[in-house]
Order: sequence, then C-alpha cells, then structure tokens
Amino acid sequence: MKSQITIKKIQALLIKGVQTIYVDDDTSRRMWWASLEVIQKEFLSQNYQQGGIWVASPLPALNDKKFFNKLHGWLWSPEGFPYFQNETAGFLPVNNSEKMKKDFDLVNNYKVLNLSQKDGYEPFLMILTPNFQCILSVAGAKDKKILLMKCDKESLKISIELMHAKLNQENYEEGVKFRNAINNLGNLNINNQFEKSFWPILSAKLAKFGPNHNIQNSVTNNEKNVQITEAKLLRAISHEVRTPLATIRTLISSTLKKYDMDESMRNRLIQIDNECNEQIDRFGLIFNAAELVSNEFPSLNNLAKINLAEIFNKLSPIWNKQLNRRGISLKIDIPSQLPQILSDSEKLELMLRGLIDKNTRGLKEGSTLILELRPAGQQLKLQLKVKKLGRNQKEIRKIDNGSDIGPVLNWNPQTGSLQLSQNATQKLLASLGGHVTQRRDTGLTVFFPISDSK
Repeated sequence: MKSQITIKKIQALLIKGVQTIYVDDDTSRRMWWASLEVIQKEFLSQNYQQGGIWVASPLPALNDKKFFNKLHGWLWSPEGFPYFQNETAGFLPVNNSEKMKKDFDLVNNYKVLNLSQKDGYEPFLMILTPNFQCILSVAGAKDKKILLMKCDKESLKISIELMHAKLNQENYEEGVKFRNAINNLGNLNINNQFEKSFWPILSAKLAKFGPNHNIQNSVTNNEKNVQITEAKLLRAISHEVRTPLATIRTLISSTLKKYDMDESMRNRLIQIDNECNEQIDRFGLIFNAAELVSNEFPSLNNLAKINLAEIFNKLSPIWNKQLNRRGISLKIDIPSQLPQILSDSEKLELMLRGLIDKNTRGLKEGSTLILELRPAGQQLKLQLKVKKLGRNQKEIRKIDNGSDIGPVLNWNPQTGSLQLSQNATQKLLASLGGHVTQRRDTGLTVFFPISDSK
C-alpha cells in the first residue's frame, strides 16, 4: 500500500538542498504577504488570460476575482475553516476578501478538499499557466521559518506528480480533472527570468516595511514621519480587524449551505453576514487611505474609462438594502446619457460605499440620502445630499462635527463612529481622479474628469 501523500511531505521534498535562512513567525508572515502581492501584481496579472490552474492550502492565497474566473483551482482546507482560529491565521493575504466577497461564491470557483492534520497548516501555493509557473510556501518550526519559492522545471514536475497522486488517493474524480487540466496546458514555457526578477522586487517591497533611518532636522519632516508611522499602524490594525470578520462570513456561508434551519435563524445569520460585510468595507477603505498616507502619492497611471452611471445602477440594490435596514431612503437622480469618466472602477466602488456610510452614520429613520450625477463642463459632478427630518418634519442639513485623530481617521462623539477624515477622503478621491468639495449648503460634491477631455 502506498504511503499517504501530504502537503507537508511535498514541502519537505521541495526544501531539500535549499540554503536555509530562518526567520521568526512575524517576519515570515510579512514575507508571505509581500510575495503574494509581488507574484500576483507583477507576474500573474500578465499571464492569467490564457487560463491555468492553482493549488493551495490551507486558504486560497489569491485575492483577485479575475484570477478565479480564469484559473481552475483546488484548495485543501480544514472543515469549517478552524484554521482561522490558529495563530498562523496571519498568513492570510492582506486583501484576502475585498474584491471577492460580493460578486460570487468562492466555493463555486474551486474544489474544496479536506485538509488533514498530517498535511500541516503552513501555507502552500502552486500556480501553473502556459507562460508563468511558481510554487510558494512557508515551512519550518515556530520562529524558525523559511520562505520557499520554486519555479524550476524539476520542482514543478515533482509537485505536479505528487499533487496528482494526492488527489487520486483522496478523490479520484478530482485527480482525473487535475490531470486533464495539466494536459490542456500543453508544454509549459518555463520563464527562467522570473526567479531573477522575483527576489529583487520582493526585497524592495520588504524594504518599505522597515524604519527610515535618515536624520530629520525639520519639524515638518518629523511631523510627517509621525503621520506615516500612525498610518502604518492603522494599516496593520485594519488588517487584523478584517481577518476575523472574513472568518465569520466564511463560517456563516458554510453553515447556511450545510444545515437546514428555520427562517428566523437563517435571517439572523444573513443579518450578521451583512453587518460583517459593511465593516469589512469600512476597514478596507481605511486600509487604502492609510496605505496612501504611509507609502505612496496619488497616482493616476492606472485610471481608465468607466461608466459611473452603470456603477450606480449595479450598486444601488446593495445600498438600498443597507440603508433600508436603518430606515433611511435612497434617491438616485441620473440623466439617461452621461459621458464616461477616468477612474479606477474597483477602488471607486469601495470609495462610494464608504462615502454613503460616512454621510448616513447617525441619521434617524425617515432621513433620505440623495445622489445626483450631472455634467459640469469637462467634468462629471457627483453630489451627495442628506435630507434629515426632525420633529417638525422640516429638512435639516448638518455638517459632521467630529474631530480628526491622526492623518486618516475622524472621530464623531455623537455617533461613536470612526470615519475617514476629510483630508484622507480628499487624498483617496484624488488618487481616483476626483476632486472633492464640501459646503454646508450643498453637502459633498465630487468632480471627475470626463475621459474625452484628457
């Protein structure tokens, strides 16, 4: 009888002969997050369109919907995802849920298989496309980890054969599908330049995480350094908040699928899922703002033509549900024909959800949020107005009187909520091509450049 093939055994085979440089758990997590971002942003983004496969354990390490739509996957994961409760949950990708959670059900995009204790809980990812292939993993004992990246022909061959054998042992039907998927890829074009590029890019990315040792004599520069430090801390906190919320959503999804329950219990779980979803959005937006403050200046290089009216039509049912739960009405006023704007559709959607949340926090039942889109010369004007009804049923407009705490957040003592500061809102919208103005009598107004005008 053949011995059982495990993820841990595959990792052990791949690590043989590798010159090991051990790091502690926290460092290995940072290396894992950074490696995932480098691989997806710098390499996979240019090589996924022709299709391919991915295999991961114990979580889907990819974090962009477009990859799941094009690549077929197999995931070994514990029943009910108890891995999230393990201390190694830090190996979650930084943005593991932001782009995937709303539009499709993860379970339908790849086959989930049971992870045994013998497989271990160390992260493992193998990506195979015709022109890009790599294996990424973290292995080792506590505080004695190694980041493993392999892309040579021999390592790929061994991993493919062992994965195929593992699937045959545990689920023969999936083993056949895996082999067929490999055959459909044809002869793999091994990119020998990948390894030479990967490590320098990863090193540069990791260097950003370190402290700045330059001596700053200027008070202004010192204040800026403090702001950057605060923003980096906020990024870390934002990630730590979103991780358990994503866990809860995964468990709720699994529970709703596996168990029969009465309608009241189902509705309660769906309500909890919605609340988690909204908080993930809020902290995702905070994360983006903190990243902008701590690392980068606004960049318009990735802006593309988008139809803002279509985004409104797509998201309005979600907004209506969210606001109706709080007794707030939504009125959208959009002309039939509007020009396209220049922006980033995915980040803009998250920003719009944040603006709606920010402008409706603390509103009482019976209030109305009005969204208007209008041409304004060579720009498109988005206006958010809040109609708040008091006891006399007359319209009341009120400016948020919270106070900023640091470069990113605003604290409103009346509602007890944390929101983006005005400065962070302006910076985020600027990075998306927008210019924001806010006046007491007109509410929040954002101008976006029309695509034909640039």
